[in-house]
Amino acid sequence: MGSFPGKGKVAVLKTSPDTVLDDIGNLMRLANVETALSKEYVTGLKINISWQTWYPACSSTPWQLEGVIKTLREMGYERLLGVHNDTVVVDTTVGEINNKHKYVTDKYQVPCLYLYEEKFDWIKYQPKTPYLILDKIYPDGVYIPKDLLGINILHLPTVKTHVFTTITGAMKNAFGGLLHRNRHWTHSEIHKTLIDLLMIQQEIHPGIFAVMDGTFAGDGPGPRAMRWHEKDILLASSDQVAIDAISAKLQGFDPMSIPFIRMAHEAGLGIGNPQEIEIVGYDINQEPDWHFVQEDTFASRGQKAIYHGPLKPFEKLLLQSPLVPWSYFASNLYHNVYWYPFIGRKRVLAALQTKWGKLFQSYGDGEVVLPGMDPKTVRQGLTGLGLVTALLGIFFWLKSRKK
Repeated sequence: MGSFPGKGKVAVLKTSPDTVLDDIGNLMRLANVETALSKEYVTGLKINISWQTWYPACSSTPWQLEGVIKTLREMGYERLLGVHNDTVVVDTTVGEINNKHKYVTDKYQVPCLYLYEEKFDWIKYQPKTPYLILDKIYPDGVYIPKDLLGINILHLPTVKTHVFTTITGAMKNAFGGLLHRNRHWTHSEIHKTLIDLLMIQQEIHPGIFAVMDGTFAGDGPGPRAMRWHEKDILLASSDQVAIDAISAKLQGFDPMSIPFIRMAHEAGLGIGNPQEIEIVGYDINQEPDWHFVQEDTFASRGQKAIYHGPLKPFEKLLLQSPLVPWSYFASNLYHNVYWYPFIGRKRVLAALQTKWGKLFQSYGDGEVVLPGMDPKTVRQGLTGLGLVTALLGIFFWLKSRKK
């Protein structure tokens, strides 16, 4: 892979609620957004919704989205487009309201694409560089949204850990937009998948940029059940590898020990070695080590047992067959019935007392949705867990018979 404007350069700034919109503008200018994104093309804003419930550091923040839109409009970018995907466990139509994204896109009259709607065409795509893994996961072809071809893309990730990739950021943010509902099939090969997706992006988008929000940052079992921290930091870059590497470094991880960053660096898709990255703005060497840790949840431990552990022989049966809804139900049961009501709600209430929590609350009508247990999810989840228990019983019974 060759060079591109801004390769190996990351802008970093410290911020506050009173200055964050202006700080995002200054950040984007430091990272040379006008060099990275031509005004000749539509610019898609890839909004991240990792949970339909608001939780600090989980999804794109409303000030992150507003600061980017405001800055681009001031610079003369006329054609802006919000880009949303959904997942099997997240309802985007609810999430964009609860996370106050819709309030911002409506305020600035930015139309949105909802790629999960049936009206959108998904086309088979064969990149110029051979796939590392996607053609093996999808032998019938890799399909991407036709509407994303030929537009700029600006990613809006947050600074946080992830149960499968250690950290998640700009590179992972393409996962939802470029792959459809069966993207969970790639989790056992997620690092190679992210390399393939970045190769696709560099072929189909005339420009790529990212603005990453670390006002709240999250560690632990991300992207949802995290511990939140106020870090008051913003990052921007046209190099998706470099911005993820600096985010990882701030969190306390060695970026080159994270497979997707190292592989992307070695493939020339960006710069992953912090020693080779030019940082402008805030000197991160004065930032204390955050000592973030990546952890698992009950749900992710079960998934890893399927992807890499004793349940690997049953991966296709459990995750690529009519039985697959059990995994959605189990995730919903864990996150929405157990974790949020009993653990997450208290953390959200505490976050709302902080300066960033108060800023979040100020958006829209000032309401913050604090959901309780959903009876439908409880019924579905219990059914799913019953199926899982039965399948595990069959597995261990068969295993015992072989001995």
